[in-house]
Amino acid sequence: MLGAYNGGYIMRAVGCVRQIDKLGRLVIPADVRKALDIKRGVDFVEFFVDNDSVIMKKYRPACVFCKSDVDITNFKGQIVCKSCIDELQKK
Repeated sequence: MLGAYNGGYIMRAVGCVRQIDKLGRLVIPADVRKALDIKRGVDFVEFFVDNDSVIMKKYRPACVFCKSDVDITNFKGQIVCKSCIDELQKK
């Protein structure tokens, strides 16, 4: 279900409440994982704080130069796309 537009993103209500366990962990509900295509043991998520809210987003590595997430590779600890590598090689 779509919710309200809030500062550049559309919030969807999933209607669930989860308790933080004694080690500070939180189980991400299956509906949320499915909506964001988050696979257990494979994908990463990142968290942002916006006033009194926490925003969780599926982590998608992107090129440090152009921010593309297509055809990327790790080069000396930095994520770079093939297009930028090709451009750098021309210079």
